[in-house]
Amino acid sequence: MQSNFQPLTLESREDYNRYLSTCPDITSDYSFVNLWAWRNIYKLEWTFDQDLVWIRQNSPSRSLWAPIGNWDSIDWQTKFGNLEQNEQEFIRIPERLYNIWNHTSGNHTDFFTDPDHWDYIYSVQELIDLKGNRFHKKKNLLKQFMRKYDYIYYPLTLDKIEKALTLQTEWCMWRDCEDSTTLESENQAILETLEDYSKLEGLISGALEVEGRMVAFAIGEALDADTVVVHFEKGCPTYKGVYQAINQQFLENSASGFTYVNREQDLGDPGLRKAKESYNPVSYQKKYSGRMILK
Repeated sequence: MQSNFQPLTLESREDYNRYLSTCPDITSDYSFVNLWAWRNIYKLEWTFDQDLVWIRQNSPSRSLWAPIGNWDSIDWQTKFGNLEQNEQEFIRIPERLYNIWNHTSGNHTDFFTDPDHWDYIYSVQELIDLKGNRFHKKKNLLKQFMRKYDYIYYPLTLDKIEKALTLQTEWCMWRDCEDSTTLESENQAILETLEDYSKLEGLISGALEVEGRMVAFAIGEALDADTVVVHFEKGCPTYKGVYQAINQQFLENSASGFTYVNREQDLGDPGLRKAKESYNPVSYQKKYSGRMILK
């Protein structure tokens, strides 16, 4: 089973999504769009068996991600019995799967909670309304943007992709992406997504424009019936309040039918963690990493 890993393909997307639809807990990592965007950075591969899709990254080190399928119906002792000895390192394991493995795998799990990869979950309505003292600073910045700029919000359609690419290029120049491995990797993932935009079904995206210039964009998709995930969000830093504006406008105009918004991980970055906490998450999707000690 584990020797049949192949590169991800667009042709296998529907097959993968069928397995994903049976998964009891879907974190941001496992949407096809996310896998596709980051496939070259992490050298992702997958293999399909009868019950599961196994996902493996080969860079910067080899690790298995959570296998995707109906976890509750799997004979995990048998599955892990088929693992090769060099395929025992796991990362990005959702808490529900970790708990299942702990109780049913028949193996010893040497896992630890991995807060750097926890997904931040927010109330869509709270981030649209920004009511109360908890959101006072966000609301003020949003109002400043709305008062100062004659802006328009629109869906990010194919005819606007060139503007998004221009903004992303400019953003990387402002932030010196070339001097940061993390930012350069994210830049590659965003470029992959924008360049394959017409091929990636189900995207929910929007942009802000001021005087003909795109100043922000957000790219997301539905994780399930209740939750929208925001994969990427970028804004021009010279426009004060632009991030508060794209955050609120995207949810109000393009995602108001969802209950929750998943804004992904902070990857251990202190600044990103502070920014994500400042929006008052209502919960987290916890994940684990570690090693399966096979009997």
